[in-house]
Amino acid sequence: MLTLISTLISISANSWLISWIGLEINLLSIMPLMKLNNNKFSSETMIKYFIIQSLASMLLLFTILISMNSLPLHLMNSQTSNMMSIPLLMKMGAAPFHFWFPEVMSNLKWNMFFLILTWQKISPLILLSYLNYKIEFLMIFIILSAYTGSMLGFNSFCLRKLLSYSSINHIGWMLISLLNYKIWLCYFLVYSIMNLFIIIYLMKFNIYFINQSNFLPNNNMNLLLSLNLLSLGGLPPFIGFLPKWVTINLLINNNMFYLSMLMIMSTLINLFFYIRLIIPMTLLNSTIFLSTNKPYNFTKKSLYLTIFMNIMFLISLMIYSSIFTTIM
Repeated sequence: MLTLISTLISISANSWLISWIGLEINLLSIMPLMKLNNNKFSSETMIKYFIIQSLASMLLLFTILISMNSLPLHLMNSQTSNMMSIPLLMKMGAAPFHFWFPEVMSNLKWNMFFLILTWQKISPLILLSYLNYKIEFLMIFIILSAYTGSMLGFNSFCLRKLLSYSSINHIGWMLISLLNYKIWLCYFLVYSIMNLFIIIYLMKFNIYFINQSNFLPNNNMNLLLSLNLLSLGGLPPFIGFLPKWVTINLLINNNMFYLSMLMIMSTLINLFFYIRLIIPMTLLNSTIFLSTNKPYNFTKKSLYLTIFMNIMFLISLMIYSSIFTTIM
């Protein structure tokens, strides 16, 4: 509860000092949650996360003190906003401040992984939207995040690192969508829901590496996971394409055609390592089952999970189709 409340304090504060206090409460409340994972990496992960977040908070507080923290949020000039955006980008793991992010995420359990992947990005992103920064300054971090997340995913065989690099790529898209708050909210909600489905599946079968996908127990759920991964990559006609499509439309309307082309190319690179993960699950796994002829016995919990994920996937397709029809 303290983790949730501290985020609300940060985004609803009327001064930067109170926002900083909310970020510090959030940091202190999430560290014991990391320690709940009783393994040899939990302490190391917690210390890494604490050091990076403390460094970012120190830079943020230093900038606040320089710019007189009594000023309201909307009176910040562009130079101060540019300085203040750097620690916020560091907190969310955007490139080139991303080096801590995959290392910390690779040692977390799936529930904490999802929390840091989604909820912990809300405060830095919304606080970043309050700043009066120049888009030319932020464009450097947008392009770096998009291509860093795409290129580094090639060498990753750990699924938690792969999803972390995918998150860095999506951070670039979210930074663009901050030009319009409604588009950012749509993008963040769709991204969180897609990650929720994927992480529930991976957590259910304790899957942490790509080579484990060859031995998954059920081909129907493998197909469902593959479709969700393609949706996360932004492939039409899945729901993950909708926020990217609206963001591209926003860029073109703001005369940023070349930036939209660069972002589309980074998404194509991102789709490659999703397909590399999908092929063993859909093709190789089916040949294993034909040779063994051992049916998978569903428990009630697995059956309910399958039905729920199928229904949500169909709903997402219907939502996409209705929005597409309305806009066109």
